[in-house]
Amino acid sequence: MRFLADLHIHSHYSVATSRAMVPENLHRWAQLKGIKVVGTGDCIHPGWLAELQQKLQPAEPGLYELRSALAKPVDETVPNRCRAEVRFLLSAEISSIYKKNGRTRKVHNLIFLPDVETARRLQAVLARIGNIQSDGRPILGLDAKELLKIVKEISDAAVLVPAHAWTPHFSVLGAKSGFDSLEECFEELTPLVPAIETGLSSDPAMNWRLSSLDGFRLISNSDAHSPVKLMREANLLDTDLSYASIISAIREPDSPSFLGTLEFFPEEGKYHYDGHRACSMRMTPEDTRNNRGRCPRCNSKVTVGVMHRVEELADHPAGRRPVQARSFNSMIPLMEIIAEVERMGVHSKKVNAIYLDLLSRLGNEYYVLLESEIKDIRQAGSDLLGEAINRMRTGKVSIYPGYDGEFGTIRVFASEEREQISGQLGLF
Repeated sequence: MRFLADLHIHSHYSVATSRAMVPENLHRWAQLKGIKVVGTGDCIHPGWLAELQQKLQPAEPGLYELRSALAKPVDETVPNRCRAEVRFLLSAEISSIYKKNGRTRKVHNLIFLPDVETARRLQAVLARIGNIQSDGRPILGLDAKELLKIVKEISDAAVLVPAHAWTPHFSVLGAKSGFDSLEECFEELTPLVPAIETGLSSDPAMNWRLSSLDGFRLISNSDAHSPVKLMREANLLDTDLSYASIISAIREPDSPSFLGTLEFFPEEGKYHYDGHRACSMRMTPEDTRNNRGRCPRCNSKVTVGVMHRVEELADHPAGRRPVQARSFNSMIPLMEIIAEVERMGVHSKKVNAIYLDLLSRLGNEYYVLLESEIKDIRQAGSDLLGEAINRMRTGKVSIYPGYDGEFGTIRVFASEEREQISGQLGLF
């Protein structure tokens, strides 16, 4: 079975996260987006795990579904063409802040768990180490290597994957507090790490430049803090619906069950370029080197972004593709495209109405963005919308890259060409 899995999200127990991040809304938005399996996020938090147990019921082995009494009224709000079964896989993100090799390290790791009982056992161990109730993503003074050891001792079926591996502040390869290799972080336990999450500011092609990553699966997830952000990135699988089958596809680098990933255009990620947000300074790696790592306006240290960090650690030029590499598609969220076409805010009522109408006519967002015929989009939406999605598919976009915590700005149309394009398309 071919399906999308988005395995890194957060609950309403995490800081800076929408109160709407509850199972009912995740069930609804997964259908709108086209996601079959969604990670629960935050399952180490006692309150969230209790809520999951209250609202979810076992489905296929290691997977869960929304209880039917809760699912029925939610499904009635989903367009018929988008309605589909949704499954949940227990997942969590843990922040480790600790000293190693003379430096403070700040590393975020994803954990995937096969069942509630395993989650409870992990909760009990981590609760003796630090506070697991103050945030959905607990912050522990625990070496990432020791966390990996604990996870594997609790269950061999459990998996640890470094989260958003390149972001500057909280990742295994980040410029500010990470390491220069996974081996430096996890040492002799590195073979127990099957994959890394590339994060919004990098894509597989950037990671292919490092031969040291060839043995690791490259996975992508949304890291959603609100339901609408689901499927910003996701994984495309062709496997049975079960925890074991999904994890096997991630664990085995040569598995044909892992088909590829859906990606942000990495330039849109908020740490792609270097820079200093306080001074509105967006800088290329060359700019940073020329200024000796300092902001040209205030002389503060700039935040070294993902592109720069990849260049530092890469042992191959851009364009390399390892033999075992999987394909990927770069996307712009559909609401962002509609907002640009309509010249409105992405959170406006009109954009939301057009979005839902388009899904009711064509199908879920994944289908609209990547599989539907352009002529059908033009008929269901508008000529300009069809042209915009065609440009996204062919990579004909303009991006002002993100930097120092500021998302990049992506456009499919230059302001002066919109009316010209509308006129030309109108002739046909």
